[in-house]
Amino acid sequence: MTTTTLSPERVRQAVWAVVAVFAVNGMGFATWSSRIPAIKSSLGLDPGQLGVLLMCVSAGSLLGLPAAGSITSRIGAVRTVMSGLAVFCVGLVVLGVGTDLAHSAIVAGVGLFLVGLGIGTWDVSMNIEGAAVEQHLGRAIMPWFHAAFSGGTVLMALAAAGLAWAGVPVWVHLTGVALLWPLLGWLSVRGFLPRAVEEADTEATDDEARPSSTSAWREPRTLLIGVVVLVAAMTEGTANDWVSVALVEGYDLPQWAGILGFATFLSAMTIGRLLGTSALDRYGRVPVLRVLFVMAAIGSLVVVFGGPVLAFVGAAIWGVGASLGFPVGMSAASDDPRRAAVRVSVVSTIGYLAFLAGPPFLGFLGNHVGVLHSLLLVGGLAVIALLLVPVTREQRD
Repeated sequence: MTTTTLSPERVRQAVWAVVAVFAVNGMGFATWSSRIPAIKSSLGLDPGQLGVLLMCVSAGSLLGLPAAGSITSRIGAVRTVMSGLAVFCVGLVVLGVGTDLAHSAIVAGVGLFLVGLGIGTWDVSMNIEGAAVEQHLGRAIMPWFHAAFSGGTVLMALAAAGLAWAGVPVWVHLTGVALLWPLLGWLSVRGFLPRAVEEADTEATDDEARPSSTSAWREPRTLLIGVVVLVAAMTEGTANDWVSVALVEGYDLPQWAGILGFATFLSAMTIGRLLGTSALDRYGRVPVLRVLFVMAAIGSLVVVFGGPVLAFVGAAIWGVGASLGFPVGMSAASDDPRRAAVRVSVVSTIGYLAFLAGPPFLGFLGNHVGVLHSLLLVGGLAVIALLLVPVTREQRD
């Protein structure tokens, strides 16, 4: 439970501020991920080489993630989000230069590393803020925040499809976002919970309960929640990184159609997150996650074997199935608000290992069986998730 009380109006203001920050983050994420086919083409990469390049994002994220919880506890969510956003924007500019002007995979890799470092820091901090707001609101709302992220990715993916159709260079797209996003971020974070409230909510009553970034790594439940989030991230990230490439190369579709397939996945995931809050309140975390992980597996199979038209249907089913694993993991890690920051940091770090191992592994599979058939990995991941989802069960006082 929280240690402070805020007016309903102030809590609602914080809710909308977190929604806005998640949406801005989602649009930023889709800015570069939606242009992956163009980046691959411009740099002349095969699937394996693209997978290695995408590891740069994960490497940057894994540098920022473990420290983000402690940084947020020290300087607050507002400053941490804005710091991560600034690094992210610099990374976008470097990535655009490396892709279209220098035609250098090394320069592009540096840009992706900075993108990942900024996103990792920003991601943990906004999830910590979202968990705190959820605690003050007194009901499940984390999926709504992640729905805002997904909605942002949909908007940018659709915009990117139009830009790709119009032949707009990647560097122009990325630089434009880098110039505008600091203003959008600053406008969003102004409604976050007051810093004094954040400090009061995380204050422990004794040394044993005081948040510790190292002790959270020794908690079995926290680690298992991290594995669930890892599987969820892999299920979601596989589509984020590869579904557009798979549709383009597997079904000989144009780049803009591949991006629309990506947008279909993201739209369905957004809908799943918007509707998921009522399902979670009614049925609980465990039953809902079991159904959704099965849907993700079925959807991925339809994408692989359904043909170019049914692949879009499969992408939609897959998107709904991938919708709640990550946000529910964040909520489960935040059941005790006093330890939410360090636990979310640990769970996020474990989860983002999927983005480190996933791209090269999928690239390796893509070189041997084709990018489209490499998506069958999602079915195996669903089995692991079904075995572990009970650890996300709600913890009551």
